[in-house]
Amino acid sequence: MPNKIRIGQLAKRTGFSTKAIRYYELLGLLAEPERTESGYRLYRPEAVERLELIEKAKRLGLSLEDIRDVLVLHERQETPCIHVLALLEQKLRQVDTVLKELRAFRRDLARLHQEATERLEQTPAGARVCGIIERGVHAKGEAALTWLEFRKPDKRAGRREKDRSLGL
Repeated sequence: MPNKIRIGQLAKRTGFSTKAIRYYELLGLLAEPERTESGYRLYRPEAVERLELIEKAKRLGLSLEDIRDVLVLHERQETPCIHVLALLEQKLRQVDTVLKELRAFRRDLARLHQEATERLEQTPAGARVCGIIERGVHAKGEAALTWLEFRKPDKRAGRREKDRSLGL
């Protein structure tokens, strides 16, 4: 059993939780390890490399299903990079769409801001809570706002940690 490590050691070396590691085993992203007589998992050194690859692929925006497909192609001794290239092209199109929506949303917000600034003095008192909100850009910016909410630095770090704890 030289060079083999237990799940806790693997978790420390890679930054993944033990729960995530077990989940990746379940999904087939990580080979099922040998076990000691008492049932402890014993991982080969390659498990560290595999988890590092998974982390890098996730940072590129690949889903766990995408990563599994890439690993299957590799295990079949096919060229997974062609598949990865297609996935990256798809991600680029998605980013371009979001950027286009964000630019349109920014134009709408800037126009609303300008109009609201000019009419602030004219907003009638009474039944309205805030005319700026009531006359706002509404659904035009929903997709962009959802994307921005996901991208907030404090939430992203927390979400990444939550994803890891859930094995995602």
